[in-house]
Amino acid sequence: MPTALALSPHLDDAAFSCGGLLASLAQAGWRVVMATLFTGSVADPQGFALACQLDKGLAPDVDYMALRRDEDVRAAAALGIAPPVHLPFREAPHRGYGSAPELFSDTRADDGIAAELAPALAGLIAAESPDLLLAPQAIGGHVDHVQVVRALRSLDVAAPILWWRDFPYTVREDAPKEPLVGLFATLAEAKMRLDPDAQARKRAACAAYASQIGFQFGGEAGLNARLAREAGIERFRLSGRLGAAIPGLDEG
Repeated sequence: MPTALALSPHLDDAAFSCGGLLASLAQAGWRVVMATLFTGSVADPQGFALACQLDKGLAPDVDYMALRRDEDVRAAAALGIAPPVHLPFREAPHRGYGSAPELFSDTRADDGIAAELAPALAGLIAAESPDLLLAPQAIGGHVDHVQVVRALRSLDVAAPILWWRDFPYTVREDAPKEPLVGLFATLAEAKMRLDPDAQARKRAACAAYASQIGFQFGGEAGLNARLAREAGIERFRLSGRLGAAIPGLDEG
């Protein structure tokens, strides 16, 4: 049984950006593992980190990341994939980034998280032995996404990688930030055409992140409208060579 491993910066990124492909692979008999890297709970959050949960209507004493990890479990079930893996790294607001604009600016000089992520990713890849990796292109420029790309690229990875386009950052602006575009511009394009079942599973998985869809889409109706505009297509850049054909995936 082939294995696909999706490396999601946050608890929603993989489902938002390539949930349809993950569901399709599972339906085709693959073992699909969705691993999220920045999921560590932080007791007594302060400042901007606290504001990130208060502005979603959550009380200060709520374990925001525990709530989001539970959402991720429900999302994986909706996709029909294995229970998710959660790594304990802290999101950017807990690493000194103090405002929303800072999350989408250059990474801080004192943010060494990529060096910490790299051995954890190497261990995860060794443990799962994936035939296919999926990871972000960091479109939108979120510093956590950028650092995941840097960490993964620092490794000698044998498996092919489908680098996803980070939704919904791809649709928020006509020309979204692409700080790492030079890394991907020469890679082959790939396009996944989702069948109705995969589209429905992706929609249900995205809706499972109830704490996020109001902020990201204005609610479930907004989520559905955004997904409808994608017309059942997910887009990637491919590094390496796929070992087997994936139904619905067009290369080139």
